[in-house]
Amino acid sequence: MSGDFRMAMIGYGTAGAVFHAPLIAATPGLVLAAVVTSSAERAEAIGQRYPDATVIASPEALWAQAADFDAVVIASPNATHAPLARAAIAAGLAVIIDKPMAATTADADRLIAEARAAGVGLTVFHNRRWDSDFLSLAALMADDALGDIRRFESRFERWRPEAKPGWKRDTGADAGGGILFDLGSHLIDQARVLFGPVARVYAELEARYEAGGVDDDSFVALEHASGVRSHLWMSSVAPLAAPRLRALGRRAGYEKYGMDPQEEALRAGHSPAEPDWGHDPVAGQIAAGDDVTPHTTTPGDYGAFYRGVREALAGAAPMPVAAEDARAVLAIIEAAQRSHAERHVVQLADE
Repeated sequence: MSGDFRMAMIGYGTAGAVFHAPLIAATPGLVLAAVVTSSAERAEAIGQRYPDATVIASPEALWAQAADFDAVVIASPNATHAPLARAAIAAGLAVIIDKPMAATTADADRLIAEARAAGVGLTVFHNRRWDSDFLSLAALMADDALGDIRRFESRFERWRPEAKPGWKRDTGADAGGGILFDLGSHLIDQARVLFGPVARVYAELEARYEAGGVDDDSFVALEHASGVRSHLWMSSVAPLAAPRLRALGRRAGYEKYGMDPQEEALRAGHSPAEPDWGHDPVAGQIAAGDDVTPHTTTPGDYGAFYRGVREALAGAAPMPVAAEDARAVLAIIEAAQRSHAERHVVQLADE
């Protein structure tokens, strides 16, 4: 298609292969023009699935060709997000960073300032804003179906008796490793979108697989400036399933079990362009005491993120996730780390 925005992507691990590449390929007006990887095996996989995408061996080689592209997706390990994004900004490219935005708020502040000075777009892939359960609760709140929400509970929990090897466990928390940065980034972002800025943070960040390792079983409590309290769990060692999310309002509550099906569909090789994408067959329920009503779950829509990127590149809308929102998530993560280390509630002066 003439006029397509040409997207380059750095990294073809889980983030790049499972999420970003299929979503870009399914978005009219975007084309996956290049992927950076030094792996021969991954280069072969890219050639089979995306034969029109050029494989580039290094980020440095990409910067030398920056004029051929409109934007770059940073889908590499967390510790590389900030330096690669800064280099992309210096090359004049709009930047999409897989979450988390960076390992520290200082890095995030520098990225935001440099993107603003260069006049290029900057956003972060907080795709869980388009989960089926999250969209269902947001719609219920917009309709005031539950009354004022008093408490919100949200979980991303798995049962992995043995640790899964990889950079997320091998990287220290100071460089973005551990489950708080991984799954916690999503949970914190969702809570902020629903209930606004956070005033106080309490956290328990536990390493269950090995003493002194990164956190893999964590809990974060947020007190929002609005007065709502969010309780967030993220774990790799939860043998019993709890509700994915639960919201308790003044008049009624909403509860939903089971994960949004989009990630599983992407891992199985399905495309967001397929009919009935995002359909979640598991209903939630609205309850007030013994009065319980099933509630059909709103379809999820990860494609909305890259449709938003396309509109932003065209100058028709802001980026789908504000960089400042992603920076606020990092501020809460840092407060959670301090809370756990010092064993007390941390006040956020201005998140």
